Amino acid sequence: MTTLGVIGSGAIGSGVARLAVAAGMDVVVSNSRGPQTLTELVADLGDRARAGAVAEAAAAADAVLLAIPLKAVLTLPPDLLAGQLVLDTSNYYPGRDGRIPELDSDELTTSQLVQRHLVGARLVKAFNSIGANQLTTRARPAGDADRSALPIAGDDDGAKREATALLDRLGFDAVDTGGTAGSWRSEPNTPVYVMPYLGSLPEDAGGEEIAEFFSNSPGAPVPADRVRDLIAAAVRGKAGGEWPSAWRSGHRRPVRRRGTAPREVPPDQACPCKRGAGLVTVRCWVAPAAEDRPPARPCVTPG
Repeated sequence: MTTLGVIGSGAIGSGVARLAVAAGMDVVVSNSRGPQTLTELVADLGDRARAGAVAEAAAAADAVLLAIPLKAVLTLPPDLLAGQLVLDTSNYYPGRDGRIPELDSDELTTSQLVQRHLVGARLVKAFNSIGANQLTTRARPAGDADRSALPIAGDDDGAKREATALLDRLGFDAVDTGGTAGSWRSEPNTPVYVMPYLGSLPEDAGGEEIAEFFSNSPGAPVPADRVRDLIAAAVRGKAGGEWPSAWRSGHRRPVRRRGTAPREVPPDQACPCKRGAGLVTVRCWVAPAAEDRPPARPCVTPG
């Protein structure tokens, strides 16, 4: 395997591209905005990387990393990746992707939905359970005592063997968790999802320290045996997770996004800030109930 196609130039897509280049692979990076928007990323990745259209990244590669939001995956041409080894990083975030009835009812898992849409793709769920920063900081050579493992799932055993070899080359062991029907075991709200790879939150951390930890923690090793234990401990709950920007901005002083006012919560609704029982304190803003009420006030919710 010599060439990796990457569909999606966000944190996960660019992170895996970086690992592939470091492993001596050629990389074709693409996104929905066109190759002209990838000049800086490609220059940073080096001579082994080039930008292309989505169709070019798919056609030129021995394997394709699918690293775009689930709602965008479902707009791809169904035959785009037929016959290709596809590493599917998809997770379901209703706040970002909209409600998908087949997922909300547990009729399908996220990867079953993606497999159904991408006709003929040799799909393996991978790289969906680790944070973007830990993806690059935790990669280690084979045999390293601090090497981490990542869960994979898929219905094609041959594709999973190829994916395992690719993960090994990129710096991770793989733990086969079975078919796409059980791939929920590595998705949001399960024990293996993100948190083990982050490591331990510093004691007495708060405010900016928490935000810094979630954004930039170098993480901790999660060996294969622990991944197996975490997968075995998973209990299926409500489908979908909270949009992960909460980990980047939701743990800061009042939640602000670039160019926007503080998020407001209608006074008749419960504050949605709680994220991770016993872990963090998050702040949002509660809107005044009427014009004659005091201005919007910060709402502090213990996590």
